[in-house]
Amino acid sequence: MELLRPISLTFLLSTLVITNVVADCTCEPEQISGDKGKALHYKLIAIASILTAGGVGVTLPFLGKIFPALGPEKDGFFVVKTFAAGVILATGFIHILPQAFNRLNSPCLEGHGWTEFPMAGLVAMVATMATLLFESSAAAYQVRAAATKVMGGGEDTEMEVGIMHDHGHGHGHGSLLMDDDAEVRRYRIVSQVLELGIVIHSVIIGLSLGASKSPKTIKPLIAALSFHQLFEGLGLGGNIFQAKIKSCATVVMGVCFALTTPSGIVVGILVSNTYDANSSKALIVQGVLDAAAAGILIYMALVDLLSPDFKNPRMQNNKFLLLASNISLILGAGLMSLLAKWV
Repeated sequence: MELLRPISLTFLLSTLVITNVVADCTCEPEQISGDKGKALHYKLIAIASILTAGGVGVTLPFLGKIFPALGPEKDGFFVVKTFAAGVILATGFIHILPQAFNRLNSPCLEGHGWTEFPMAGLVAMVATMATLLFESSAAAYQVRAAATKVMGGGEDTEMEVGIMHDHGHGHGHGSLLMDDDAEVRRYRIVSQVLELGIVIHSVIIGLSLGASKSPKTIKPLIAALSFHQLFEGLGLGGNIFQAKIKSCATVVMGVCFALTTPSGIVVGILVSNTYDANSSKALIVQGVLDAAAAGILIYMALVDLLSPDFKNPRMQNNKFLLLASNISLILGAGLMSLLAKWV
């Protein structure tokens, strides 16, 4: 968590600096039709709508404390979380990766060496492997830290373990405690890496929307991004809840997620007079970051969100829950893929 906040802030500031440049591309500028005032009006609506959707999505899992039926321990939440994972999976495959490919293979980059190799796929693959290495390294570090803490517990720890063994329940209770701790540690890593991937993508898509001057381009994005933000927030919020992160850190992560896309829109509005989406610098920066975000989100959706739930004995022993989760996954991925027609 300590690492995530400076990374997010640095990324946002660097995006503002990098994109606020004069276009250096020989491509013809995009022909814009529409009223700038009307475009700004829709951008403000987009900020309010996306902020609300993101806030509701990331907060919903925590309402289980007030409304038990909404709690992550209920069967219904498995279905909703699977739907959210399908949305995140489709976001990586259908929305972000093709955008990265189109940017890095744009005619504006001919002669720069980018169009001679499938760089989008390479960056996405490297990001996926880097996510795996980061998660495994972080998990190993936390296991070693927990073991060191237990070994340094002194007499009280040894006495407690001895009492448990004397009653014949030491192995079972110890294993349960260790399993619970390992699960919480896994959710903490997953929630932080998932938020990082979402932050990267959200800033870029917010920047593109904010820099756009066409109301016809902005209007369909409002509904699509609100839907996207709601269910991405739901998936992230569920992991944060299960990670049992401290209240202050939970609020920071939730606010950071909810504000990311609106912040990107604000940055786009500020640089809209000098920003050119067809400049070589903008294409390279956004293409590389999009590809990296796609790799992270695809890995997170498959490995960290879907795989543990579908391998959960609770789901495997409940035919109705398993069927409902499969349908929910297909529905979430299908609806998000359908939105690519307008986004």
